[in-house]
Amino acid sequence: MEKQRVNDKKNQNNKPKSLALSIAAALFGVQSDRNRQHDFSQKSPWPFIIAGISGILLFIALVAAITLVVTATHGR
Repeated sequence: MEKQRVNDKKNQNNKPKSLALSIAAALFGVQSDRNRQHDFSQKSPWPFIIAGISGILLFIALVAAITLVVTATHGR
C-alpha cells in the first residue's frame, strides 16, 4: 500500500513534465508506441487537448516572431 502511494506521488509530480514531453513528441511525430499507449490509457483527454492546442499556438507565435526579426534585420 505504501509503495502505491509513493508511485502515485511520483506520477503526480512528474505529470506536467511527462505531459509536455508527450505533446512535444507528438507534435514532431516522434512519439514512441509505449508512450502513445500510456497517453491513451489516461482517464481524460482534456489535458492533452489543451496542452496540444497551447503547444501549437506557442509554435506559431515562435515562428511568427522569428520571421519578424529576420525580415526586420534584412530589410534595412
